Amino acid sequence: MKTNIKIRAVLIASVACSSAAFSQQSMGDWPQHSRERPLPTVVTPGAPALPVPPPADAIVLFDGTSLARWEDGKGGPAKWKLIAGGAMEVAPGTGGIQTRDGYGDAQLHVEWMSPTPAHGKDQDRGNSGVFLMGKFEVQVLDSYHNVTYADGQAASIYGQYPPLVNVSRKPGEWQSYDIVFHRPRFDAAGKLLKPARFTILHNGVLVQDDVEPVGPTANMRRPPYEAGPDRLPIGLQDHEHPVRFRNIWIRDLERK
Repeated sequence: MKTNIKIRAVLIASVACSSAAFSQQSMGDWPQHSRERPLPTVVTPGAPALPVPPPADAIVLFDGTSLARWEDGKGGPAKWKLIAGGAMEVAPGTGGIQTRDGYGDAQLHVEWMSPTPAHGKDQDRGNSGVFLMGKFEVQVLDSYHNVTYADGQAASIYGQYPPLVNVSRKPGEWQSYDIVFHRPRFDAAGKLLKPARFTILHNGVLVQDDVEPVGPTANMRRPPYEAGPDRLPIGLQDHEHPVRFRNIWIRDLERK
């Protein structure tokens, strides 16, 4: 009971914080990656309580000891590095990795860390990404005192929705994403019935409030929805930066 009360309190505070910054999320008429688009307000998140233990019904995708649940996208073993302390690190140039299993509707928890000392600026600083169904990217970026376009900073739905607020921690500090994702729905003929939906907490603060991507995410373009499998892998991006990840678990909301 005490745990449930604490979780409710965090969510209420998160919603209040985000609502104070923006009344409603909208893509508006801003061109993709517009440098004129207003940047999210910077908000200092509460003290971290990481790592977050997985609930009993979660599937642990990475526990710090093995990459067995991950592959290189071609069926081969994931080539990223295992790091002392229970983390994995992007091995720049080896390519992204993805889960061996596919998922649709899901609650996903990911903890990540930007490289320290910080190197580069704009998009060339601590860049990676978390992909739902391999198509919809939640941006990973060192957005601590690092200016970039609004729809490309940490916790953005890349190229579409900036986060409500910027709650990034310093490089070298662990951060968390808690993502609730609902896959798109299509009819038998492949017509879109419902778009995908995202709700995201970054470091315990609500930053994406049930937003609907206009299609898969991409750089400098916004491709349309296309019908496909209901379950596809979770992906992590190699963007040539040694970003670290740990404690990745998922609750399969469609598991029978």
